[in-house]
Amino acid sequence: MSDLENLLRMTAVQAESMRGLGGYAGGMLMAASKVLGEEAVNATNTTVSTQQQQQLGMRGGEKS
Repeated sequence: MSDLENLLRMTAVQAESMRGLGGYAGGMLMAASKVLGEEAVNATNTTVSTQQQQQLGMRGGEKS
């Protein structure tokens, strides 16, 4: 009976530790997605602004 109690106690400690590890892993994933997401948005904005400048340049050439 004492062996079962020891196992249950140790399992409870391990479960608490696993919750902590899950929190760290979740935080890392959220941080990574934020960083990677910002890089993707910046890359998209750069591409869009380049395309807009090219279109404005073409329109400007047509009007002149």
